[in-house]
Amino acid sequence: MSYKALDICYNFSFFLPEELDEIFHAHEKVTFQKGDFILEEGKTANEYYILEKGLVRSFVNDFSGNEVTTHFFVENEVIIEVSSLFQRIPTQENIVCITDCECWKFNFETFQNLFHKIPNLREWGRAWMSHQLFVYKQRSVEMFTLSATKRYLNLLEQKPHVIQCAPLKQIASYLGVTDTSLSRIRKELVSHPKKN
Repeated sequence: MSYKALDICYNFSFFLPEELDEIFHAHEKVTFQKGDFILEEGKTANEYYILEKGLVRSFVNDFSGNEVTTHFFVENEVIIEVSSLFQRIPTQENIVCITDCECWKFNFETFQNLFHKIPNLREWGRAWMSHQLFVYKQRSVEMFTLSATKRYLNLLEQKPHVIQCAPLKQIASYLGVTDTSLSRIRKELVSHPKKN
């Protein structure tokens, strides 16, 4: 069995081979179909996933009932709703598969047991969480400091799979622009690629 996504996700220099072996075997391979919900608003997360294949997004419904995409999860990333999982509270977010997906599921109870048993898993968790805080902070700042075109180009560079597979409406809401604005940005980039 291939553990490629787990190898990439748990790439932490302090792990001992036997620790990684135990962590890997605690994950369960699961599949989802396009449109399946991994987590629904109002429910409490009981696991996190590592995405082996496919594309997943999280979204919330705004005060007008419109879906606003909050994150895209691409291959080898952790699919998680941190607040719900670790604070044991119902989530405000929905996590749904944009394509058919293959994932590694890590049950919360099993994670907790290994978290206390393997000190290096705690260190990995701290390092992972610190990096995620940096990523989310950077994204929130970029929403105000970068043009919509630059935000689109950054997404294209960092997560090209999103541009290839996600519907325009979902990408637009993630970038904080209208569908029409995103269509215009795409047309401008095609007709004047050197300007950007």
